Amino acid sequence: MGALAMFCFQDPSLLQFQKRTKASTLAANLKNVWGIKSVPSDSQMRTVMDEIDPEVFEGLFKTFFRLLQRGKHLEQYRVLGKYYLCVVDGGEYFSSYHIGCPFCLRRKVKKQRGDALQFSHQIVQAAVVHSKRSQVIPLCPEQVRNTDGTEKQDCETNAAKRLLGKLKKIHPKLPLIIVADSLYSNQPMVKEISSLGNHYVLVAKPDDHKILTEWVNGLRPINEVMHMEYKDRKGKTHVYEWVGDVPLNGNKDAPLVNYFEYWMKDGEKTVYHNSWVTDLPLDDECIEEMVRIGRSRWMIENEVFNTVKNHGYHIEHNYGHGVKNLSMNFFLLNLLAFFLHQIFELTDRTYQWLRKNLGSKRNLWDHLRVYCHAIVFPDWDDLLGRIALDYGYS
Repeated sequence: MGALAMFCFQDPSLLQFQKRTKASTLAANLKNVWGIKSVPSDSQMRTVMDEIDPEVFEGLFKTFFRLLQRGKHLEQYRVLGKYYLCVVDGGEYFSSYHIGCPFCLRRKVKKQRGDALQFSHQIVQAAVVHSKRSQVIPLCPEQVRNTDGTEKQDCETNAAKRLLGKLKKIHPKLPLIIVADSLYSNQPMVKEISSLGNHYVLVAKPDDHKILTEWVNGLRPINEVMHMEYKDRKGKTHVYEWVGDVPLNGNKDAPLVNYFEYWMKDGEKTVYHNSWVTDLPLDDECIEEMVRIGRSRWMIENEVFNTVKNHGYHIEHNYGHGVKNLSMNFFLLNLLAFFLHQIFELTDRTYQWLRKNLGSKRNLWDHLRVYCHAIVFPDWDDLLGRIALDYGYS
């Protein structure tokens, strides 16, 4: 709880946070707001957390998600009437040439003075998103983890399969559309997604899908590829093309997929272009929404990875690496703090007002820390209300 409180306040230093908790005002607020009687020293916290199995934290992601469901807050995330978009992507949160642990991924990197061994921690992250909502709902990530020392390296694809299997067990009745980049639009992954009862919208780059591209290009001259375009109020032209039941690759048992492509043009210049495959039916009534679904993949990069890296979450800061689970546990607690903040943005009017009027998230974290050092509050609502009141909220 001490570590989670530190991340919710976005304190950049574990040692300095622990020292500041000795101040009577902050200590009282940690007790009132978080139920924490005392925060252990930085070294003791690292020692304890290094031993905790990261799977312990998976239940918290499930609990937060279920509470949002119960409050009907996820209804606004539905697409095509009944589905939820689950965007999946891999990311790296730790990298070093000097610090490592038995579970680090390892790779040789060429440098000017010879090859160097690089240690890293990577995860596959999933999040429920909607193209018209800035808030994203992070789900528990899966580690890309070196489980057999240096003999066998894990990979993003295997971790993604494990993640999808866990999501099915945790949310068995949740109708998901898996949205991911071209790394995932291959036969084994498509079969894995389908076997779990999920649907998919996956980027299909021509260079990675030459047989598929040949099929689509061969169907265009005989008018088998459907076409729709229009010009919007800003003068930009939107072009949609789609075709059903084309083979994903050249294998005899290749799955048949539905293919769609989209261009946004400003005059003669192409502003955006991409193509996808899906198992969902395509027609002129749903094609625009399908493109929005395909384009929502950027949200996990921008609204999750970019936010936690560059907007005050210090996700790449090494709070402690440990020899077992410390690095991953700190990452998970930081992600849970991000999840809490997303819940506040969705559900708490005072927090929403503060986010709008204080400008940046960093400014809000600064205010939370300063007020907690200056005034004792009975609870979280009173803390937010006092800051808002001082800035004219009524």
